[in-house]
Amino acid sequence: MVMAVAEFTQTPLDLPGCLALAALSTAAGGRAEVEIRPGWREPLNLYTVVAMPPGSRKSAVFAAMTAPLVEAERQLIDAARPRIVEADLARKMAVKEAERRAIDAANLRDPAGRAEALAAAAEATLEAEKPVPALPRLIADDVTTEAAASLLAEQGGRLAVLSAEGGIFTTLAGRYSSGVPNLEVFLKGHAGDLLRVDRKGRAAEHVAAPALTLGLALQPAVLTDIAKMPGFRGRGLLARILYSLPENTVGRRQVGAPAVPGPIDKTYTSRLTRLVLLLADDNEPHRLRLSRDADRQILELERRLEPRLAPHADLAHITDWASKLNGAVARLAGLLFLAEVLPTGWGEPVPARHVDAAARLGHYFLGNALAVFDQMGADPTVGDALAVLEWISRVRPQSFSRRDAFTALSRSRFRKIADLDPVLQLLDDHGFIRPEEQPQRAGPGRRASPRWSVHPAAAETAETAQC
Repeated sequence: MVMAVAEFTQTPLDLPGCLALAALSTAAGGRAEVEIRPGWREPLNLYTVVAMPPGSRKSAVFAAMTAPLVEAERQLIDAARPRIVEADLARKMAVKEAERRAIDAANLRDPAGRAEALAAAAEATLEAEKPVPALPRLIADDVTTEAAASLLAEQGGRLAVLSAEGGIFTTLAGRYSSGVPNLEVFLKGHAGDLLRVDRKGRAAEHVAAPALTLGLALQPAVLTDIAKMPGFRGRGLLARILYSLPENTVGRRQVGAPAVPGPIDKTYTSRLTRLVLLLADDNEPHRLRLSRDADRQILELERRLEPRLAPHADLAHITDWASKLNGAVARLAGLLFLAEVLPTGWGEPVPARHVDAAARLGHYFLGNALAVFDQMGADPTVGDALAVLEWISRVRPQSFSRRDAFTALSRSRFRKIADLDPVLQLLDDHGFIRPEEQPQRAGPGRRASPRWSVHPAAAETAETAQC
């Protein structure tokens, strides 16, 4: 399905691939966990974020990969509606009965009879206070943290925030709370830690093991913005996310690509829907265990990763993220296993090949995390200079004018020609280009656009920088 959707939409495999993982997480989150070894369990829910520029067909891919979840939610609602109607009617009748018994008890004068009537009225009142089950809900989009906590409590601890935009980050940063960040629900919703929410005028909400899924497809600029939001890095929210920065295919896409074949779409929809429905009513999560070979693989991953977290090692600057990598690999292995053995093999141990596949995904996400955290902390001028270098490596001019560069480059990056000046100066400082001598003007007229000669090795250096 991932390959077929990527072909049809002419998008990188990364986009539908990450959304497929988010869809699996939505189906299994809160209903299954993997035990790596005694004392270490990981819930099977993920936070995934794919960043691509505008016009990348994110919405089309998003709709294709999440459509089975919408269908599963509809089926859950249809199945639950009669029970909810019945429970609501029973509650209304119980309220009436409790009122009647309370009046009867108040009118009795005999102490013994009154005590008995009060006990019956109390019992009827307790019956009337039984909550009516909420309609099943799998997916939220533009949701506040308060609403997310309430939905988690209503839905037995499971909820997915899936969106083709990144507005949830603005909400977490305090859009509706006077600029005060509110991250608690999304921090505990990833780890599965006890969540208690107390609000004035409302009953306290309690979720023993919340399991949130986050699946976003947003624009790269949002990643730079969230790095500046208070608490996002320091409290660990950014360390919980699996990032993807796919190659931009806009401008090189095939027109008239073949649609997703019907059998593939049907099989994907039926299997994902079935996984949701099979796990929906389970109050206690299924516990998956690793095979001996799979456990040895996880241990080997831990041994290889640990030295890289040392203060002067290559992952020291993203220790917060990299420290969670092995847990993420275990979660990925559990999801891949569930997807394959549906629905009968859940009692079998997770084999080593699923850990191997998850480790390769972990390596992919590690590379992307390094790029994302570099981008989050980067000087914008450096990013703009890399864009100019990419143009140089593609066009390979021996020389160019400032106007040549401005005409060729994106207006979303360089809105006016003067925006190029600090970038060209940076490239000059590093020896990629050199200003050419300006000819003397013989008469009136507009001055010629400044020109630069390109270093012969600039294109090759630019290609290396992109890799």
